[in-house]
Amino acid sequence: MIYPEFLHKGSTIGISAPSAGVGRKLEDFDRSLSLLKKKGWQIKETASVRLNDVRGGDAKTRGEELTSLFKDNEVDFVMVAAGGDFLNEMLEYVNWNVLKKNPKWLMGASDPTGLLFPYTTLYDVATIYGANAGSFDIEPLPKYLKNNLEIISGNLIIQKSFSRYMKTPGFLAEKIEFDTPVRWKSTQGDIHVNGRCIGGCIDVLKDLIGTKFDGAKKFVKKYQDDGTIWYFDNFSQSAEVFYRTLVQMKYAGWFDYTKAVIVGRVLFESSETGMSYEDAVKLALPDIPVLYQADVGHTIPSMTMINGALLDLSFEGKKAELNYSLK
Repeated sequence: MIYPEFLHKGSTIGISAPSAGVGRKLEDFDRSLSLLKKKGWQIKETASVRLNDVRGGDAKTRGEELTSLFKDNEVDFVMVAAGGDFLNEMLEYVNWNVLKKNPKWLMGASDPTGLLFPYTTLYDVATIYGANAGSFDIEPLPKYLKNNLEIISGNLIIQKSFSRYMKTPGFLAEKIEFDTPVRWKSTQGDIHVNGRCIGGCIDVLKDLIGTKFDGAKKFVKKYQDDGTIWYFDNFSQSAEVFYRTLVQMKYAGWFDYTKAVIVGRVLFESSETGMSYEDAVKLALPDIPVLYQADVGHTIPSMTMINGALLDLSFEGKKAELNYSLK
């Protein structure tokens, strides 16, 4: 596994918009960049970042702009500006050979899963599922984002499950208020495992299964001696679609050599038949330990996940710890 260089004072963060542009929320975006600059980091944006466009521009341009950040020797670390819905249409325009020859940390969340997942599973470069460049506009900065800044600075802190989370989606709330108790649950009691971490937003991963951007079987086979710990951020899949997606992944060999699965809280829950999300994981993965209602994904606070890294996962007494090592 290739681990790029973390950020240090004076590093340059390159930002592009492979998903949506940020033109509809420029003030928030600039506030986020201001915090990154206060950390001592410089910012370099590609031309389409500030477009008010759900696609951040046409697919070819987005692919070329992302690639340009990996060609640019001044850029040390790459962040995605924001999430969205249409990233997968630009994947064929990314020059993956450039990304492979010039490995850099690539960080994003939600729709950017479509970039992070193939970069790690096909090209063996670790990536970070944690925050988009426009995510640091919250004042005062909450602990989960402080943890993210520590990690991208190279301080691999042990992340512990939080005590409370925010029931209302952050982008729909007038203020950040952690108002609901966190209750991680397990299908098999206490869990203590170590394995290669991989995953992302399952709404996006579903569209990659069986495509040329699906490196799951290659990844899990290469690291079969380590075993795999999957994590899934469910934005809005119904319980039934979530269940079918897990079964599809199992049929495709994604869960070979799997030691555990972590499933985050679902942001927008729904069910067509009365199936629960607990039913879904237990029916789809009866022989694999699954943690669910976890601090992963769109509900906040959320943990920073390092795709490709070795993860020590501990769950005991309804509390969890994640500890990464770069081996």
